[in-house]
Amino acid sequence: MIRAAILDDYQNVAMTFADWSPIAKDVEIKVFTEPFKSRDEAIKALQGFAVIVGMRERTPFPRAVIEALPDLKLLITTGAKNNSFDLKAATERDVTVCGTGGFGSPTTGIAFGLMLELTRRIGFENARLKAGAPWQVTIGQDLEGLTLGVLGLGKLGQRVAAVGKAFGMKTIAWSQNLTPEKAQAGGATYVSKEELFSTADIITIHLVLSDRSRGLVGAKDLNHMKKTAYLINTARGPIVDEKALVAALQGKQIAGAGLDVFDVEPLPLDHPYRKMDNVVITPHLGYVSTQNYARYFPDIVADIRGWLDGKPVRVIS
Repeated sequence: MIRAAILDDYQNVAMTFADWSPIAKDVEIKVFTEPFKSRDEAIKALQGFAVIVGMRERTPFPRAVIEALPDLKLLITTGAKNNSFDLKAATERDVTVCGTGGFGSPTTGIAFGLMLELTRRIGFENARLKAGAPWQVTIGQDLEGLTLGVLGLGKLGQRVAAVGKAFGMKTIAWSQNLTPEKAQAGGATYVSKEELFSTADIITIHLVLSDRSRGLVGAKDLNHMKKTAYLINTARGPIVDEKALVAALQGKQIAGAGLDVFDVEPLPLDHPYRKMDNVVITPHLGYVSTQNYARYFPDIVADIRGWLDGKPVRVIS
């Protein structure tokens, strides 16, 4: 019987979000609910598995990992692409790589949730009341009338711009390939990178991590921000120079940050973000929604069935 590994199922729900019976007679499934502590641990644990299912980029599959797994034949990622999978190495090793569909734009909700927590302190006041505090201490800031700076105006950035408009925000945008015409079509006003950082009250990042975007937001950009401004990152941690952001937050150079993504995930227990009162952090919840999972796991079953039948679907090349 073929062995399949389902990785990084932190909530232990993979087997409940799909009907696995179409592959039950052919495949023995092992679910991993904890992240691997190292590459070596992952390689050791995954020996003997012909099928491996990754949850987004929680466990990377660079060349060194793929080449160390001689039994691997089918590698699946949730979503339509995965920058942590070395597709060239997979092709050279005759490993089929497949993806899944997804649902809507759940990251948009997390982005605005972080904005609302920073400006209105909903969770903070909830915790105070439940701890026995008599009443309010917060004077919140309404999103209406603030300037929202969108870094990256692709499909997700445009959705965020539309929600910002619904809140009554003025929306500006910049990215390396953005033009004034594309910005206007996407619901925002085009500005330079420097103007975006110097004028926005809230900057939200919606770029794909690549060689061009890695470290794109550095100390110089943070220095341009208002002391009253907030930075939101629900894209990928390495887009922002983490050391520069920590310094800016510790020095009260900006008002705060809302972060769903980090350089190292899970976030180390001793990371300074965990102790800062001007940072709201969430454990990469952007794509983690019941609707997304309800699409991911049935598609995974179909991917495995298609591969077993010699007719792979949603192949990523």
